[in-house]
Amino acid sequence: MQMAHFGHSCVLLSTGKARLLFDPGAYSAGFETVAELDAILITHQHPDHLDGERLPALVRANPGAALVCDEDSAAELEKLGLPPTSVARPGDTLTFDGTSVAVVGGRHATIHEDLPMPANAGYVVDDGAFYHPGDALFVPEQRIDVLGLPMSAPWLKTGEMIDFLRAVGPRVAVPIHEALLSELGFRGQQNWISRLAPDADLRPLKRTEPAEI
Repeated sequence: MQMAHFGHSCVLLSTGKARLLFDPGAYSAGFETVAELDAILITHQHPDHLDGERLPALVRANPGAALVCDEDSAAELEKLGLPPTSVARPGDTLTFDGTSVAVVGGRHATIHEDLPMPANAGYVVDDGAFYHPGDALFVPEQRIDVLGLPMSAPWLKTGEMIDFLRAVGPRVAVPIHEALLSELGFRGQQNWISRLAPDADLRPLKRTEPAEI
C-alpha cells in the first residue's frame, strides 16, 4: 500500500487496485495535479476538507472517479454542480475496482456545545488496511493497520488524541490534520505520543511524496 500526504487531511492512497483521494481541502496543497483516481472521498463539509474552489478542477481531471461524500456535504456539492456519485452513511460498504471502503462514525466531534456539528463519514479501507476518521474519534470494530491520526484541531485535546491512538491500536499511525500546528507544536505532539503511547509507530510523511506503508 502506498500513501502520499498533501497536508492536513488530504491523503492519496494506492491500494494496488484503486487510487483513492481523501478530503481535498483548503489547507492542503498539490492535490490538484493528481490524476487517474478511482474515487474522491469527502468526510464532511468543512472547507479544510472540501475546497469548493479547487474541487471542480480535480473532478474534471478525473472524469472516471466516483465522488463520495457524507450526507450533509451532498447539498454543498450540488451547489457546485457536482452531484455526488454516492452519499456515504454509516454501515455502507462501497467498492472501487476491487477495493472496499466501509463507512463508519456519523457525526463530527464537538467543537462547542453551542455549535451544531455536521455529519462526518469515516472511511475504513479493505477491512482495516487504512482508516481515515475525518473529524471524529470514532473507534471502528475492524482491526486497523494504518491510521490517519488527527494531530490538532479546535475539537481535539492532546489527551483525546492519545486515547484514540491507544484505542485503535494501529500498526502505523500517519499524522494528519496538522495544519494548525507550528513546527514546534508538531514536535510537541510527537513528544506526547512518544511519552504516553511509546509502542506507537508514528510515521510523518513528506509532503506529496509517495511512501510505502
